Amino acid sequence: MGSSKYFTLKEARLSNNCPECYSNDGLEITFKQKLTENIFYKAITSETTLQMHCYSCNTTIFPVRWTDDIERVVEYQQRAVQPRPKSIKLKPLAWAFIFFDLLIVTAVILYATGVISFS
Repeated sequence: MGSSKYFTLKEARLSNNCPECYSNDGLEITFKQKLTENIFYKAITSETTLQMHCYSCNTTIFPVRWTDDIERVVEYQQRAVQPRPKSIKLKPLAWAFIFFDLLIVTAVILYATGVISFS
């Protein structure tokens, strides 16, 4: 019914040595933020992820392989990244659903108070 996607917040090239191939010009870190969407709304969540990839040896570098230097650079980059604020945007179907519900509630209240009658 709903789907979750990630959009890129920031990409940064790192000059650290790759733990796999020891190249110092191929590391890139990517920060992504989660976007959830269904038929009623589209929402940006506060969940962020990061991924590190070496373009010299074409491998993904997982946190277990990070050196102390890489961890320090990642912490610095995390402080520099500004995630978008949490938000929600209602789609037209949601607005129609809300309007229809308000219309029904109003009709029920008016009928219960005797303002309108169906006889």
